[in-house]
Amino acid sequence: MYELKVRAVGSSSGVLLPKEMMTELGLKQGDSIFATKAPDGSFRITPFDESFAEQMAAAEDVMREDRDILRVLAKR
Repeated sequence: MYELKVRAVGSSSGVLLPKEMMTELGLKQGDSIFATKAPDGSFRITPFDESFAEQMAAAEDVMREDRDILRVLAKR
C-alpha cells in the first residue's frame, strides 16, 4: 500500500507517485494514467485506458471472425 499526498500544483492539485509505484506500473514522467470508478465507490489507477482496451478486444474479435471478408476488401 502506498500513501499518496495531494499537493498544490499551480492553481490545481496533484498527487505525487513514489518511485517504487512508478516502477511497478511501468510508468515514466510524461506518461498518462487512468482512474476508473468501481461500483463500490473506490477508484482503480491503471497505466492504460480500460475502455480503449475493451474496444480493441472487440475489434480483434471482428477481425478474427471476418478475416476472409477483410482480406477481400484489402485487395480492392
